[in-house]
Amino acid sequence: MAGPDGSEAAPLLSMEGVSRTFGSIRALSEVDFELRAGEVMALVGENGAGKSTLVKILVGLHRPEAGRILIDGREADLSTPGKAGDAGIAVVQQELSLVPTLSIAENVFLGNTRVGRWRTPGRLAEMAAPFLEMVGLGGIPAARPASWLKVAERQLVEVARLLARDARVLILDEPTAALSDREIARVMQVVRTVRDEGRSVIYVTHRLAEVFELADRVTVFRDGRSHPPTPVSQLDLDALVERMLGVPLDHLYPPRASGLGEVVLSVEDVSAAGLAAPVRLAVRAGEIVGLAGQLGSGATSLLQAVAGAQPRAGEVLVGDTPVPPHAVGLAVGAGIAYCSADRKQDGLFLIRSVLENLSSPSLDLVSSGGWLSRRAERRLTSGVAEVFRIDRRRLGSAAGNLSGGNQQKVALGKWIGRRPAVLLVDEPTRGVDVGARAEIYGHLRRLAEAGLAVVFASSDIQEVLGLSDTIVTFYRGRLVSSTPAGDTDAARVMRDVMHPVASGEGAA
Repeated sequence: MAGPDGSEAAPLLSMEGVSRTFGSIRALSEVDFELRAGEVMALVGENGAGKSTLVKILVGLHRPEAGRILIDGREADLSTPGKAGDAGIAVVQQELSLVPTLSIAENVFLGNTRVGRWRTPGRLAEMAAPFLEMVGLGGIPAARPASWLKVAERQLVEVARLLARDARVLILDEPTAALSDREIARVMQVVRTVRDEGRSVIYVTHRLAEVFELADRVTVFRDGRSHPPTPVSQLDLDALVERMLGVPLDHLYPPRASGLGEVVLSVEDVSAAGLAAPVRLAVRAGEIVGLAGQLGSGATSLLQAVAGAQPRAGEVLVGDTPVPPHAVGLAVGAGIAYCSADRKQDGLFLIRSVLENLSSPSLDLVSSGGWLSRRAERRLTSGVAEVFRIDRRRLGSAAGNLSGGNQQKVALGKWIGRRPAVLLVDEPTRGVDVGARAEIYGHLRRLAEAGLAVVFASSDIQEVLGLSDTIVTFYRGRLVSSTPAGDTDAARVMRDVMHPVASGEGAA
């Protein structure tokens, strides 16, 4: 971006030689970073690369131990969130921060000192309306409590809060991780709008397609170090992934199954909340079936129904054995393992150790007469840690202290000690960086090769295409098609999950 004389414009925000350590871990090492006025800078890297630490320094949650930060060429004091806000920096964090008991409007203006304290609820709702409209929530009553919102709507309210602040630098940390394609498009349009207004955006994401669609430049972080920003127009996906990993990425997805066994999981006319029509499905040993669909398509509802996590009608069989409905414990006993999409909410015990998480589904296997055998527990968890390449030195650490990729490995690995016949996984790589994705894909394929029937649901079409042996598409609670992965493509899957009727195909 050139100045009036044709030279490069001075950066609005810059960091020079910034370092930060936590104990023995060097999170940032002499990092340089710059952001120009009116640009979208994508910030990418594997989990643990330093992105989150940089964001927390910019918003005043951490202080750098070395280096300096400049705004408009002058050294800035960002030592507290208040000072960062006064400097014109605002953020939407990856973890939702709405106060559920406050109204939607109150959450939009939470912490906004420019609003003043004497505002009626009705007036506050009127003030919030244009910001909610910008993120596609114009029809929602802003006076209602935030607890009334769905998860995706809460994320959009976070974006509306960002817009309500008269900030020059907007930081969006994984803003689309829980959104549907339509909602993602709305957020991206908002980002373009604020960029066109002259404001600057730091866009942190694991969804690399968004980098190429939205960003002007991209800064890659690896091992706590930053790499010089590069115009997105000079990169392609493979080149960006190689920069993130530091090595060439030959194959993100492992080879597909060479042969399949007998049917392990049978789903016969299953109905449940979120499904508009009964579903029939058969999965063989060694097979990975990908359920493709947007949020609310029915794919997640089917997994929950099969796992016993919600009531259902119809029959589910593992082999020839019927699985009782709405009984998670009985489903586990029948050989079904289930990993939900929200590992923090109901996939892990975040304050408990990795070891305890890995053994939690298998307590009956490592105890006798109500007494836990620590030796048996260590034997079981050590085996799982070896299979999933979890550092054994971290087994005593709280699961909440792990990176997103390692948390997901624990959420998957904890079931292996039970030797299930069926593994159900909802959004297997949500919030996980590209390097951890490749590792998780490899684990799922090896589990299938060991004889498991694997079924996963994902809103990432490339993930479904790359990992699946069979692709099953869903739209508005109905199964649209079931196709061998080699017989379909991204355009067909996209059509099925977006609007199959409009393209001439009715739902199955």
